[in-house]
Amino acid sequence: MRTATIKRDTAETAITVDINLDGTGFYDNETGVGFFDHMLDQLSRHALIDMKIRAKGDLHIDDHHTVEDVGIALGKALSEAVGDKRGIRRYGSCLLPMDDALIRSALDLSGRPYLAWKIGLPTTTIGSFDTELVREFFTAFAMQAGMTLHVEMLDGVNSHHIVEATFKSVAKALRIALEIDPRKADTIPSTKGTLSE
Repeated sequence: MRTATIKRDTAETAITVDINLDGTGFYDNETGVGFFDHMLDQLSRHALIDMKIRAKGDLHIDDHHTVEDVGIALGKALSEAVGDKRGIRRYGSCLLPMDDALIRSALDLSGRPYLAWKIGLPTTTIGSFDTELVREFFTAFAMQAGMTLHVEMLDGVNSHHIVEATFKSVAKALRIALEIDPRKADTIPSTKGTLSE
């Protein structure tokens, strides 16, 4: 089983992340940030990663530390759970529509973290959620997971749809990349022989 538990405690947040990469998309996420919980649920369901996250943060200041630190912890959990990446497909991509929004994601579990972000959100908030934090989450997640991640908005006018389509698109790409390739289940998918960095 490809599982991991990460605990991250700082003066700003206390976070526990439990994941199972070979799950069914079961989720149980409580961060104190309602819209963010909804997006984490989408990530879990569409990547088929079982995910339980508990976060207590300094929400009296704002949501920034909580969202970013969950991204850090989740990225670390993914990196630990996937191990040496033996047998994985490594690459994944998804072109995902959601009403007016159309998002393209492509990723490589290369061990080389990079984020290319071409998402333009028409509003600064969704309810009380600061839309700038979407990029902060994916930056932290990609950096700690050792993932090269490209995300691009091809169309969209509604911020909620754009953000939700982004989480779903990345999730579907991640599901593909994490799957075990039955033709090469015993090898690391790299001519270098390693995907650690």
